[in-house]
Amino acid sequence: MFRSRSKEEKAAVTSVSADLSTQSRDPQAPKGRPTPKRSEAQTQRRRASTTPTDRKTAMKRQREARRADLAKQREALASGDERYLPVRDKGPVRRFVRDYVDSRFCIAEFFLPLAVVILVLSMVRVGQLQNIALLLWLGVIVLIVVDSIGIFIRLRKQLAERFPDSPKRGAVAYGLMRTLQMRRLRLPKPQVKRGERP
Repeated sequence: MFRSRSKEEKAAVTSVSADLSTQSRDPQAPKGRPTPKRSEAQTQRRRASTTPTDRKTAMKRQREARRADLAKQREALASGDERYLPVRDKGPVRRFVRDYVDSRFCIAEFFLPLAVVILVLSMVRVGQLQNIALLLWLGVIVLIVVDSIGIFIRLRKQLAERFPDSPKRGAVAYGLMRTLQMRRLRLPKPQVKRGERP
């Protein structure tokens, strides 16, 4: 009883597969994916043959590959090599924003040293110095806000002129965040001198 049913199912499956294999495909019809280049196919074959069978060696290789990628990224951040930069720093728009910010003096980049000075002044137990420290805080914050608004407006205008068709989402915010870092500590390292126009 069970044998006859399984034989019938096998016969049905083989007849269906035979029908599918005999159907001819139109030679002009696309196959759904591009034909890989020979070099790509060879590297895929090599990769398939060199994949480790045990989990430990696979994890070790993965860690080594990650370390190599991070080392390349660090070198690229120091040298400005576009090929290995992180995704947030890649592209001509981001490069222009970095050069635009690096080519000028920004008050925000001096915030940390000024904050230390103001903090020391506010800890001194002299009333006049504490009042001066409070006024300095207010003055520094107002100057940073005014400077940031000016950079925001000018940078947006420059990006609209130079890259009318490129996506510019987040580029101005990226530039404003860069102004908050001291010039020596910026990554990727500045590629232009102060006063140079990008």
